Amino acid sequence: MTGVVKVKANGKGTERLLNKLMKANVHIWDVKRKDAESIIFTIDYSEVFKLRQAVRKSEYKVSFISGSGGPFFLKRLKKNSGFIVGLLAFLLCIFILSNMVWGIKIYEADPATEHEIRKELDSIGVKVGKIQFFLDSPETIQRKLTESIGRLTYVGVDLKGTIYHLKVVEKKQPEEVIRTGPQHLVAKKKAIITDMLVEKGQAKVNVHDYVTKGQLLVSGIIGREEKPEVVSATGKIMGETWYKATVKMPLKTRFSVYNGDEYSNYYLTGGGFSLPVWGFSNPTYKQFEEETVSRPFHFLQWELPIGFKTKTQRSKEIIVREYTKEQAVVQAKMMAKSDLEKILGEDASIVGEKILHERIENGKIILSIHFQVIENIATGLPIIQGD
Repeated sequence: MTGVVKVKANGKGTERLLNKLMKANVHIWDVKRKDAESIIFTIDYSEVFKLRQAVRKSEYKVSFISGSGGPFFLKRLKKNSGFIVGLLAFLLCIFILSNMVWGIKIYEADPATEHEIRKELDSIGVKVGKIQFFLDSPETIQRKLTESIGRLTYVGVDLKGTIYHLKVVEKKQPEEVIRTGPQHLVAKKKAIITDMLVEKGQAKVNVHDYVTKGQLLVSGIIGREEKPEVVSATGKIMGETWYKATVKMPLKTRFSVYNGDEYSNYYLTGGGFSLPVWGFSNPTYKQFEEETVSRPFHFLQWELPIGFKTKTQRSKEIIVREYTKEQAVVQAKMMAKSDLEKILGEDASIVGEKILHERIENGKIILSIHFQVIENIATGLPIIQGD
C-alpha cells in the first residue's frame, strides 16, 4: 500500500552506504551485488528522502530502477484516467439501463381493455423509460388496476427483468341469447304494465294491466285459428315492480383516514443489512401505516445481491362521524338504493321509495324501505309442440 523502490547504487565501497542507511533506520532488503562497484537493493518508498540525504555530498551515484505498490499504481491510473472514467461510465449506464422499464406486455385482453389498462398505467407512472425503484410494487399496481377498471376480474402483474408482464382476466359479460325456436313471453314477477314494445308475436295484455308471475304477456302463436303460425315472440314489456329492503346505519362511526403527511426512508440492502442513503430522521406520527418495498438491483439479466428498499410511513387520523337521525335516514336510503341498483338490469330505474318503518336500536337506525322500480318483466317460455 505504501510502495517500494528498487535502487541501484554505484561507487567504491558501496557497503559503507548500506551501513549509513541502516544507521538512519532505513529498512533494506533484497540486496544483490551487480558488479564490483554497484549493488541493487530495495527500500520503502517513504524512505527515499532518507536515501537522498545519505548520498548527498558523497561519491555515490544512485538511480531508481523501478517502483511498485499503491503510489505507483495510482500514478498509472492517473495517466489512464480517461479510460477508467469511460469504463466506469459505461458500467454505470449498463446498470441504470438494466433497472429501467423497457416493455409492458399485456396478455389475454381485448383491444379496448388493453387501451384502458395502458392509460391507467400511464396515470400511475408505470411507463417505458421509468426507473423501477421509484415505481409501485407489482402488488400495488395490481390492486390499483383492479380497483380502477371495473371490467377486470383479475390482473396478474409480474416484473421479469426490465419488462412488466400483465395477465388479464376480464369479467364475462352475459351474452344475449339468440332464440331460434318458438317461444312466448311471460311475466317473471308480478307487476303493473307501464309500457310495451312488441317486436314479434301477439300481445295478450295492455298498459296499466296487473300481471302475476308466469302470466302470458306476448303469445308466440299468431295468425288465424284455422291456420296458426308459431314464431319466437320478442319485445320489451316494462312494468312497475316492488322491492323491500332493510338497512342499518350507525349514528356514530369511528374510522381512520390518511391526512396526507408521509415520510420515506431509502436504504441500500445486501447480506441482511440496510444502509440508509436518504431520509435519516423518523417522523413522530401518533398513528401511521408503514409500507416497505424492496427491489434487487439488476445488471443485464443477472440479479445482484444488493438492492434498494423504500420504507414509507403515512400518517393517519381517527375521525369520529356522527349523524343526526335525519342525516342517518338520508344516508341509509342512499345505501339501500345503491345496493338495489347493483342487482337491477341496465334498463331498470328506481322511480319511487317509501319508508315503511324506522327505529333506533343499539346506536343504529334501522329502516324498512319500499322501492318502486320500472324494469323489463318479460322472459321467454319455449313453445312445446302440442301447446
